[in-house]
Amino acid sequence: MNPPPPPIDAAGAVALPAPQLSELRRIRSRGRLRGVIALLGPAFVAAVAYIDPGNFATNIQGGAKYGFMLVWVIVAANLMAMLVQYLSAKVGVATGRNLPELCRESLPRPASWALWAQAEVVAIATDLAEFVGAAVALNLLFGVPGFQAGLMTAAIAFAILALQSRGYRRFELAVAALLGLVFLGFAYDLLHVGVDAAGLGHGFIPQLDGSQSVLLAVGIIGATVMPHVVYLHSALTQDRVHPTDDSERRELMRFQRADVIIAMTLAGLINLTMLVIAAGLFHTHGHTGVESIEGAHAGLNSMIGGGAALAFAVALLASGLSSSSVGTFAGQVVMQGFINRRIPLFVRRALTMTPALIVLAIGTDPTTTLVISQVVLSFGIPFALVPLIMLTRRRDLMGVLVNSSLTTRVAGGVAALIIGLNVFLLYETFLG
Repeated sequence: MNPPPPPIDAAGAVALPAPQLSELRRIRSRGRLRGVIALLGPAFVAAVAYIDPGNFATNIQGGAKYGFMLVWVIVAANLMAMLVQYLSAKVGVATGRNLPELCRESLPRPASWALWAQAEVVAIATDLAEFVGAAVALNLLFGVPGFQAGLMTAAIAFAILALQSRGYRRFELAVAALLGLVFLGFAYDLLHVGVDAAGLGHGFIPQLDGSQSVLLAVGIIGATVMPHVVYLHSALTQDRVHPTDDSERRELMRFQRADVIIAMTLAGLINLTMLVIAAGLFHTHGHTGVESIEGAHAGLNSMIGGGAALAFAVALLASGLSSSSVGTFAGQVVMQGFINRRIPLFVRRALTMTPALIVLAIGTDPTTTLVISQVVLSFGIPFALVPLIMLTRRRDLMGVLVNSSLTTRVAGGVAALIIGLNVFLLYETFLG
């Protein structure tokens, strides 16, 4: 059978097929606003981890005990988070692989397995913060006992995570909506507390006061620069949009940079608002002993009213549920990337949430547990940061998106600062 003749246009010439638009061009063709919004999202998923219940514990304790003294720590930690998440997003766009996968391919097998082992410890500490925080919120709102609240948290987290099987966009929108709920809750409380502008301004001056303030500072950094989302962000960008050439990679990274700046700024404002509320409400009125989430809730209720307490509890619940879903997703990325293994999501969730459920069952103080979990997370940061810096400075991997020498130096300084803080904390705690 002879092939059909080629199509002829109105002028009698052979009509050539229209050029196919790349995936990025198809998205951009939706219009200026819709095209931009469609390219945003991964950083908002990562940002949820930066306002998990561990942040509530460290920020409330820091604000109540030290007033505005640790404001500079939150600002510095947020700037670190912007840089770290930008580098992680760049890994996915430049290589089409995530950070754990690159570590497995680039490092000796024992090193890759060791990184996986410590990442699992970090995952357990992450689940500890998220489950305890959500359980406390359910108890404050509905009087649900801790262990049962933990099981409810797991079920809801699975439901949110299941949205990803129906497309990444639904999962991103659900998580972003919960992030917005946290923001609105604290915005409501801040309007009723007010801001001491002079005190807030003084808090931008770097200062510490003894080992307890160092512990809280390290906890704030651990709660802000989260190791598991350093791994996760690269996975969120690796297959989301497929650039066809270096020009599209550069263009896509411009949108990822904007995504990181917007999302991390929002997370930073929420963290700052937590501390400002605790400083303005508790420290200013001499209630420096408020060290628990339950105490903060009770203080808001007695000093401002039930509406403020309700907004706080709803924000805490939204934080715990969203960050728990993101944490489960990150755990799958870590295991599959580092050791090329994948287990059913339910089994993975059961393993990492067991310690959290044990803590809830035996009645350990929730806020103390949250602060300790954030310190554990802080010690896990270098194990994510150092490989990230080493890999993003390699032109053979990153191509045109390789780090500049300045970016590498700044990122190295961030890693050195965090390691130094951890060493100082150990010295102050055990030898000071």
